[in-house]
Parts: sequence; structure tokens; C-alpha cells
Amino acid sequence: MSPESAETIDQAAYAWVARLDREGASPDLVSELDAWLADDPRRRGAYLRAEAIWTKLDRAALAVSAPPEAEARPGPRLSRRGLIGAGAALAAGLAGVWVVSRSQVLATAVGERRHLPLADGSTVDVNTASRLQVTMQRHLRRIRLAAGEAWFQVEKDAARPFVVEAGRVRVQAVGTAFAVRRLEDGAEVYVTEGVVESWVADQPASRTRIAAGQSVRMTEAATAPGVVLRAPAGEIDRKLAWRSGRIEFDGETLAEAIADFNRYNARKLRLGAPDLAGRRLQGVFRSDDPEGFARSAAVVLGSSVTPSPSEIVIGGPHG
Repeated sequence: MSPESAETIDQAAYAWVARLDREGASPDLVSELDAWLADDPRRRGAYLRAEAIWTKLDRAALAVSAPPEAEARPGPRLSRRGLIGAGAALAAGLAGVWVVSRSQVLATAVGERRHLPLADGSTVDVNTASRLQVTMQRHLRRIRLAAGEAWFQVEKDAARPFVVEAGRVRVQAVGTAFAVRRLEDGAEVYVTEGVVESWVADQPASRTRIAAGQSVRMTEAATAPGVVLRAPAGEIDRKLAWRSGRIEFDGETLAEAIADFNRYNARKLRLGAPDLAGRRLQGVFRSDDPEGFARSAAVVLGSSVTPSPSEIVIGGPHG
């Protein structure tokens, strides 16, 4: 069976919004809607667009309703249902206006993660302490990553490239899945599906092609292609374990592990014995359990843990 066209999905989404407005959000109807949304990732974006259009139609109906003194005069009154029934052309036109101006800021606090649908049918997983601005234009889908990290599952649309901006670093995809982490001097890019291109603004010679299973670190000062690394099996999944609330270490130093945990928690880890900084660790831990990690690390390293309400200190021999 061939996949539904975007037009068919949009029409169904408008019908769902109208039905919910007419019948109310009963548990059975919401369950039926959830099942429809789950069958195709594009449907959630279409539904969000339809809701926005419905709201605009409601405001339009209020704006053009006759004033009280004209109520007795014959003539048509516009209503939201009347407008929505005017045809696909009206819906498509309003949808276009909404998409062109659609812009939103997504932000997470320390320790918070969010999985969100975007208006074009794409989805984004936003990591801890991150901030990004999403702008959907007629010929461009642009995401500005001001801080933190995000993983994108991109809906294919060759007419509207999907571009992530991390400072001066750019990452472009049409239909693929990839993560971008903002760094002080650039960005790291991990590709989990398809192919993306990355470059530095105003430096066309820096353009770099990255395929699934590869990663690259792009610096804002780059004037040549970045060095693409083929990740060992499972390495990228390990780097992106934060999507399910985990941190996985495979040979990182204790100093690196502490820095990683501190990204996710207000209660910070601190190294009390500098000679332990370079000791390497392996294991899988909950990102929201720094004390559990500290106690596990202390056992392996033969050290102690000193917890307090504000911090957890790793270091010093037992006893």
C-alpha cells in the first residue's frame, strides 16, 4: 500500500479537529485520535497545524460577525464551521500563512528532557539545559541551537531543507536522523540515519558529508572539511543514551564522567582526590542519580563518597 499523501493527511487532521470541537474530547474519541496519530509520524504535525488553523478560523469568525445593531438585517454570517467547510483551498491557504510565520522557542531546564513534534511532521528530542528556536518558512525549516543538544528525526521535504544552526556551524538534511551538540567553539554532529552535510557559515570549503554511523566535530574557525569519524558499533547509540535517561561510559575518565553527570543535575559531583581524575570507567547509569554513580565509582576506585545536600564529593581512601 502506498503511503498517504500530505494532502490526505492534512484533510484528515482538519476533520479530527472539527470532530473534537463538535463532539468533545471524550476518552473514547481521544483514544481513537491517539491511535490515528501513532500510525504515521507526519500526522502529529498535520494535527498541530489544523489546530492552529481552527483557532485562526474561530478568531476570523468573531472578527467578521455582524455588530449587534445589524443582527436584524438579512445576510450570511460567517462561522468557523462555515469557513472550514469552504474547501481545501481555504485550508491550504491558511496553512501556508501559518507555516510561513510559525516560530517557537523550545527550552529545557537542568535534568529535563523533552520529545516534541514539529509542525512539518519532524520530531525533536531536546536534552538537558538546551535552548533552540524553530522557524518553519515556506522554503526553509530552520533551527537555531543556542545551547545544549538535540536529536532530530526529519520529515522528508526536498523543497524545504532542514537546517540546524549552532553558532556559525550549519547542519543540513532533507529526510534523516541526527544529533547536534553545541560546543563553545563549534558543534558535534552524530548521524543515526541517512546523510547530512555540515559546514561553517561563509566557508564553503568546509562543507563535510556525514553518513549514518559517522560523527564529526566542526569548529567555527574551520576553513576545510571536518574530520569524519566512523563510530564503532553501538558508539552513537551510547552517545545518545540520554534520550532514555541514561549515561553510558566505555573508557571515559572519572573527570569526564563527572562533567557529564553535572550537565544533568543541580546537585553536583566534585572530585576530592585529583589523582583519580584520569582513572577510566565503564557502566550504564541513570542520568538523574549522581549519588548512585558516585558510590559505584568509589567501590571500583577504592575511594570514599561524601554526600551533602548541595554536592557529592568523590575521593579519599576508605577509612
